[in-house]
Formats: sequence, C-alpha cells, structure tokens
Amino acid sequence: MSNVVDFENVSTAGLESSPVAAALAGLRANEARYSMNKYKHAFTVVPASESQDTLDYVSGILKKERDIEFAAKPLETSSYEAEGTRFAHVFYEDGLEVNVMYAIDDPKKRAVGFKLSEGMEVPKELEGRFKFARQKSKLAGTIRGSFFVIKGDH
Repeated sequence: MSNVVDFENVSTAGLESSPVAAALAGLRANEARYSMNKYKHAFTVVPASESQDTLDYVSGILKKERDIEFAAKPLETSSYEAEGTRFAHVFYEDGLEVNVMYAIDDPKKRAVGFKLSEGMEVPKELEGRFKFARQKSKLAGTIRGSFFVIKGDH
C-alpha cells in the first residue's frame, strides 16, 4: 500500500523499526519537499516488501557499478519519473537512503546518491570508499551525503 509523505507533519510511519526512525523520517520528508518544490510531484513511498522491482533496479545499479550490496534491511521505496528523469529511492532500517537519478536521454545526468540520517554510522559497505559532505536540513537535521556518477546503461 502506497503512502504520500507529508513533509509538513513528519511521521515515522513505516520506519518505526529503525534505531534512528525520527531522523530517517525527517530525511524522507526532506526528499518529499524537494520532489514537490522541484517537480510538483507528491512523493509516495511503498513498503519494501511490495516493491521488489524498485529494490532490484537500485540493487542492480549498485552491484554492477560499484559492487555494493547493503546488509541493512530496506523498509520503503519510492519510484517516479519527472521531466525525463527516473528517480528511485530506498530507505534502509539503519538510517541510510540511497537514491538513483537517471536521466533517460542524457547519460551525463545519471547518479547514485547516499544520504545518512543524523545519528547513524557510515555503513561498512561505504567506509573508506566515499567522502561525505554535511548538509543542514530543517526536516532532517544534519545529513551526510555522497554520490557517484553512473557510467553504464540501466
């Protein structure tokens, strides 16, 4: 069952099992606000158990591009297309969010982003492989983020 994320009244619904549920909910709300402000798209999430296609898409890109497989349990996903770009997000129980921005007609605008919720450690799968920049968010506190450019076609 899908759920539109309310970025004005942040809720931990669907993320309760995370040790950083409140921060992860803020991160999810931050993505929802961005989606609405930039693309006028209502950010909708689906339980990971109901969104195997999105999980397979994101996992496939991570595995093929950088040989990354996360041990953390995925809780929710989001997938949509706006202005010729396909977006996919996976929110993990440990507080990690992975997002894929894949421009359909422009190979120069394709990337995978990692965002760490406030209070979580860098996942062992990313330790030493990426540098994380800090970003302040009213909804999510301090977000640490990194990314890599997608080179292949997916």
